[in-house]
Amino acid sequence: MDRKSDTPLPPYFNLDPQTAAGKLSDPVDTARFAKAAAFAGRGRDDLAKRGYAPDGRKKLRKFSTWEVCRYLIPVAPAHLRRVLNKNPDLPQGEGQGSAKWFSLEEILTLRDHFATEGVSTKEYRPYRPEGLPAKVVAVANFKGGVGKTSSAAHLAMSAALDGYKVLVVDLDSQGSMTSIMGGTVEDEWQTVFPLLARDYATQLQAENRVRAAGGDPEFPLDETLTEALGVSLRNVVQKTHWPNIDLIGAQLNLYWAEFQIPVWRMNLRNWQLWDALTNALDDGGALDEYDIILLDTPPALGYLTINALAAADIILVPLGASFLEFDSTGRFFDMLYSTFSSIEDGENAARRRAGLPEMKFEWDVVRAIITRFDASQQTDLANVIQAYFGDMTNAYRQEYTSMVGQAGESVSGIYEADYRDFNRATYVRGRETFDRTYAEFKEILLGSWWRDDQERTHTEQEVANG
Repeated sequence: MDRKSDTPLPPYFNLDPQTAAGKLSDPVDTARFAKAAAFAGRGRDDLAKRGYAPDGRKKLRKFSTWEVCRYLIPVAPAHLRRVLNKNPDLPQGEGQGSAKWFSLEEILTLRDHFATEGVSTKEYRPYRPEGLPAKVVAVANFKGGVGKTSSAAHLAMSAALDGYKVLVVDLDSQGSMTSIMGGTVEDEWQTVFPLLARDYATQLQAENRVRAAGGDPEFPLDETLTEALGVSLRNVVQKTHWPNIDLIGAQLNLYWAEFQIPVWRMNLRNWQLWDALTNALDDGGALDEYDIILLDTPPALGYLTINALAAADIILVPLGASFLEFDSTGRFFDMLYSTFSSIEDGENAARRRAGLPEMKFEWDVVRAIITRFDASQQTDLANVIQAYFGDMTNAYRQEYTSMVGQAGESVSGIYEADYRDFNRATYVRGRETFDRTYAEFKEILLGSWWRDDQERTHTEQEVANG
């Protein structure tokens, strides 16, 4: 006699079609998408405000003496107190006794004081060669969910705490970076879109001058292009709650650029669409005004990403230590090769015919960064990734910690989190995750600048020697 098994069947057996149909809602039409989007919009605003002050604006917290002396300015707490007592005109912070709290603006002022009056062997201000342009850094990968925006945001915040002036450019129409930075973007005219349109319109005007001289009919400038000619970089840059981080934000309508750019290119084949963002940053003075320009790209190799990569000096490619992300990132590199080599081939064929020097894309550094790393489960695969990508992989693997998760829930970076909300050891570990990533990034940054400075000095010596 067979005994009936006590093990229940999997839940996907014995489902009744009629019962299943009774659980379904009415068929979904396009209007239902609008309703879902409206609900999501309200929910997104509610969740975003978790990281906002009561007045509806993001506000950067103050930093304690312990944080200032441990992480920001290389001075002992006792020495900092002596300096403040001796210089009452310096920011004194809030609080009583040794428990003082300082805003980042005040910390930047203290940095300047120590850089002038402090020990010459200590680094009170970060390295930046005078007279050289800002470094443009694109954070890119066409696979979503790899920690791209999180990495870009934390690098911006790390650099700001280190004393650099940073411009963050959100090129992703989802606008996640804009939310983290507390930006407000009403429409596409407050994004990079008018800057790209302006570059095309300027090229169209130059083409029309040539056509007019030859007696050919001119290309018309439509209302969008005419309006874009009056927009400058300063019109779209907004301040953030960080005193030394500015933002060019994004919103859904920015995606229209992906459709409009190829139309412009078809109309004017000699418009170098990949240089539009580069020209906007250069013409707008951003390369002189800022130290670092961070470009957060959409998870696709579209025209906005191509502009970001063409503008970049440094490319950072976040990926998780999984087979699918490794495979996807390999394909991303393959697409980068195909895209930029095809641009080089097409442009250089025309340049050779015209007797002009050939063009070549080149980047100071390209690095893959392993994010959300779990050493207990992913070490072997991370080692494989490191072996295959070689020197194009960061040495440090960015671990995921509970502190990172909690900061994300409040739409904030870990540097914006108050350490008093955590166990001190938890805070130190969580912060170290991004401090070490920033340290490796900063080493790339300094090395790139130093190499540029050496090349500049060599060129100047050659000129001087005739």
